[in-house]
Amino acid sequence: MANRSRCSGPVTRRTALQVGAIGATGLGAADLFRMRAEAALPGVPQDTAVIYLWLGGGCSQLETWDLKPGASDEVRGKYKPIKTSVPGLEICELLPKQAAIADKFTLIRTMKHRFSDHGGGSKRVMTGREPRTPTGTVNDAPAIPSVVSKFIDRHGPMPRNIVLGDQGGTSADGFALGSAYLSAAHNPFEVAGDPSAKNFKVDNISLREGMKGRLEDRMQLLESIDAVRREIDRTGSMAAMDKFNAQACELFTSKEIRDAFDVSLEPQAVRDAYGMHPWGQRCLMARRLVEAGSSFVTVLMTKPTAALPEHTRYDWDCHAINCDLFTDMEYRAPYFDQAVSALITDIFSRGLDKKILVVVTGEFGHTPRLEYKDVKGRKRPGRDHWPHTFSLLVSGGGLNMGQVIGATDERAAYPKDRPVLPEELWATVYRHLGIDTSKFMQDLSGRPIPILPDARPIKELYG
Repeated sequence: MANRSRCSGPVTRRTALQVGAIGATGLGAADLFRMRAEAALPGVPQDTAVIYLWLGGGCSQLETWDLKPGASDEVRGKYKPIKTSVPGLEICELLPKQAAIADKFTLIRTMKHRFSDHGGGSKRVMTGREPRTPTGTVNDAPAIPSVVSKFIDRHGPMPRNIVLGDQGGTSADGFALGSAYLSAAHNPFEVAGDPSAKNFKVDNISLREGMKGRLEDRMQLLESIDAVRREIDRTGSMAAMDKFNAQACELFTSKEIRDAFDVSLEPQAVRDAYGMHPWGQRCLMARRLVEAGSSFVTVLMTKPTAALPEHTRYDWDCHAINCDLFTDMEYRAPYFDQAVSALITDIFSRGLDKKILVVVTGEFGHTPRLEYKDVKGRKRPGRDHWPHTFSLLVSGGGLNMGQVIGATDERAAYPKDRPVLPEELWATVYRHLGIDTSKFMQDLSGRPIPILPDARPIKELYG
């Protein structure tokens, strides 16, 4: 970092691809379904799903779930730990709503790997494999949600792999979510925008603009949907359509599918509980989508609001050159606390805690020692990248909740016991989804590649 004036983070608004619902592939929905069918292997149907909250930039363990009040000032920061609903478990005072429901989640404090760049760290976490290069977010191995898309075979048009993120900043390649050699058919179905905004429309989910042979204008497509449905009903031509075009048509015209994306159908009290901000409403949408049949929904937790206060950051990359760590945490923590706690509470209250597994993490943690930079006449505190230990939260999935797995040293710098690797997390996820990790994929040369080599589920999560 000494030679860099600023860490740009995993993706910038300037360089991120603007995507439509089918993501960076530029494929039409019919192409997507056709490719998926051609590429598919027999799956294991399971009525289970994962909601994955991705804290791009890396979440500081010392400002969230692994405080060290006995450490020196330059390590512990300014926040105090508070008690939770689990005796003996304490987390940051900025997260009181999460503290109140700690019996409904488990913290893993000793996830680790060796990649300190956003690209390498993102690829290491999102694929469960050692990336070939330590930088860049274009995968050389498929992201876990893409593997899920390939190996789960369920009927119906609801996409198996969905990502919800910012307008202009939602890109599979920007967050190591690409399908690599599994083909573009398994890239995520991307939905960009702020569901809490008054002008957000569910019908923003549409074919990508500007593709040859397709409608060039999104609004023209949206305005024609009702006419298409009437024509189908009048002529009975649905039966004669190519089955993949029929499936694509159902995706864009089915009231059930459109309703799943429409958070405005929720009671306002529920929406308010999640929070009328991008993070809260994306979490609510994620819950609706997995209820409607999606298998894996990734929520990108980048900007919690459209406008950023001074000395804050659009993602979790809390270098002093990027933001004032404490100003930034006090800005984003209330949104984070509300969205995560509401999602978990809602899942349990609806009896979905066995069906849905929630995972909350970023690509790494941040350094135990605070750094300071003079920016615009202000001495700002921050922390650098740190992959050697970091915390994550898991909830639901029928797993053992209300515990802490692993312990770090006195500075939250290294695991003191029970280090956990990313592939152990994914082995747990695959087990929840009913995916047999002894199966193989094929790379572009036709070579068989194990779904997940040398990994077992996290044993402490099972009774």
